[in-house]
Amino acid sequence: MPFINVMTNSEIKDKNALKSELGNAITAIPGKSEAWLMVKLEDKADMYFKGSDEPCAMFEIAIFGSAEKSAYEDLTKRICSLSEKYLSVKSERTYVKYNEIDKWGYDNFNF
Repeated sequence: MPFINVMTNSEIKDKNALKSELGNAITAIPGKSEAWLMVKLEDKADMYFKGSDEPCAMFEIAIFGSAEKSAYEDLTKRICSLSEKYLSVKSERTYVKYNEIDKWGYDNFNF
């Protein structure tokens, strides 16, 4: 049950393609796939990083359960690459935040 929230002050070039590539990227976390992935894309946001309004991005990734550090490192590399490709945001201006969730509700019940 992953959820990826993408926020940037730049324009997302191709939202559908980015959504699909995020679906592929999430497989860096064992047991996660696009089949259960929810994505929120927000571009042209009022965002500042290091006091500047130069292009920047924040990717918040929530997963049900946990993963190894190496899986997160792999996913961070994939996310930074997608940030450059679709948002024109350099990796040094991209944050990736992970949240491991132990309770997740869906379709009238909780996991």
